[in-house]
Amino acid sequence: MKILLAAINAKYIHSNPAVYSLRAYACKYKEEIRIAEYTINQTIDEILMDIYRQQPDILCISCYLWNISYVRQVTAEIPKILPDVRIWLGGPEVSFSGSGMLESCPHLTGVMCGEGEETFLELMDYYHGQEEKGLSLDRIRGIVYRDDAGNVRVNPSRPAMDLSRVPFVYSHIEDFRNRIIYYESSRGCPFSCSYCLSSIDKCLRFRDIELVKKELQFFIDHEVPQVKFVDRTFNCRHDHAMAVWSYIKEHDRGITNFHFEVAADLLNEEEIRLIREMRPGLIQLEIGVQSANGETIREIRRKMDLDRVGQVTARIREGGNVHQHLDLIAGLPYEDYESFIRSFNCVYAMKPDQLQLGFLKVLKGSLMHDKAQEYGLIYQDRPPYEVLSTKWLSYEDIIRLKQVEEMVEVYYNSAQFRHTLDHLEKEFSSPFAMYEALALYYESAGLLKVSHSRLARYEILYQFIRKHPVKNTEEYREWLTLDLYLRDNVKNRPDFLGESRVSREEASAFYKREAEEFRYLKGYEGFDRNQLRKMTHLERVRGRLLLFDYRSRNRLTNDAAVFCVDDSGNDGR
Repeated sequence: MKILLAAINAKYIHSNPAVYSLRAYACKYKEEIRIAEYTINQTIDEILMDIYRQQPDILCISCYLWNISYVRQVTAEIPKILPDVRIWLGGPEVSFSGSGMLESCPHLTGVMCGEGEETFLELMDYYHGQEEKGLSLDRIRGIVYRDDAGNVRVNPSRPAMDLSRVPFVYSHIEDFRNRIIYYESSRGCPFSCSYCLSSIDKCLRFRDIELVKKELQFFIDHEVPQVKFVDRTFNCRHDHAMAVWSYIKEHDRGITNFHFEVAADLLNEEEIRLIREMRPGLIQLEIGVQSANGETIREIRRKMDLDRVGQVTARIREGGNVHQHLDLIAGLPYEDYESFIRSFNCVYAMKPDQLQLGFLKVLKGSLMHDKAQEYGLIYQDRPPYEVLSTKWLSYEDIIRLKQVEEMVEVYYNSAQFRHTLDHLEKEFSSPFAMYEALALYYESAGLLKVSHSRLARYEILYQFIRKHPVKNTEEYREWLTLDLYLRDNVKNRPDFLGESRVSREEASAFYKREAEEFRYLKGYEGFDRNQLRKMTHLERVRGRLLLFDYRSRNRLTNDAAVFCVDDSGNDGR
């Protein structure tokens, strides 16, 4: 028997741990089980052809918001080319609508609801003719299926399993080269946020900590670039979080980065001290704020102390060693345009390394979905079911916020314009007002939804600054110059920068002297002056001669090391 576990990922760099976990748990059938990973960037025909070539008897597909439309299209065509294949779906996008999926898709055999490991194993036993053991479809918990008469049957749900029984799926780490590694040390969530499906699973479980340590060591030993924990609120249990963070700090080899989703207001002093002691870049934290409107927070059943969030993020930022990613959601109840502006400015003031401006997804099975009429939620019928308007937010408001989101993504989240933005935002009534004005400039100039080069983004920002009443346009040219060369030793200067203010003679004299003394470029011994010149950059910014060293970068920001070149004998780094 041939069983194909298929995943359609959002990007090539993503992996799907679910299908690997199912195969590992059903290890007695591993010789019969194959895994196929595709992306939504592939055509339906490509996916169909590959599935056909594999000739599966059973096809199981993992379903999520980002791929469900592709899954529907693929599964509608499969019976035409493989009429005898049995098609099963699983994953969060179908777990709460199994009956509806079977009723709307007559070609489907069934849906695995909730955790799939034990359910999949029992299905494999069933298909391998083990009915004599008393196993039949009507006795397999956690499935919705079509019986022999074509009727849709819903079986009782399956109890939550012991998370320590889930196999480790990365033993053959070479299969995941150039992929993001996802890892879970807990399942379930202790909170009840009305927009989230994770809150439905109240059975919060943790993987045995000694097992977790062993698996973390595997990632460290194999120099995996990044491990992304998918625990919904990683720090909801203090002893567990401390054990994991202490272990990775003590066993760090300077390569692997670990990503965690945390509730900042739950972090205590012991945890904060440990975090501040870590190597720069060892961990990064994603913190969901969602809104600064107290009425909104209460309505979505979220528990959060906003003042504490601000205090904690400030403490961590002071350490200068941890990337912080903060989230906002537009379209929540009681949040109108002006209220969202206040939420944005509040979170922006926390100075996150990234600020994600997302839009409400009205997910089937969530409390938000149940209250859609009450809140006046109008949302897309197609995945990801994104909000179009609410009682408090018009579609016109949504469009404006989408444009602001693009500006934040391009200029703030890229971290390529940090010094320029730090000064520019003071020219406006608020940070939001700056991004809103920038979005309006893009719209009026026909620049939105156009693919621009990095250098073009600098040109556009400079033209925007020139059209607005700023105190000193020339000063912004200097800040833009600094931001530009902090990231890259660009050879083609943007037009607005003009010619370099460092003459060929001045640069030649500097590199001749540096190749003899290595006053600034420690570690470059063995390179001649011409090589030094190619590997670094000299630029005069705000009257100071700056040397940009691209081999020595900040591990958190990726900025080049910068030296202020002078004749005083000081190494102005």
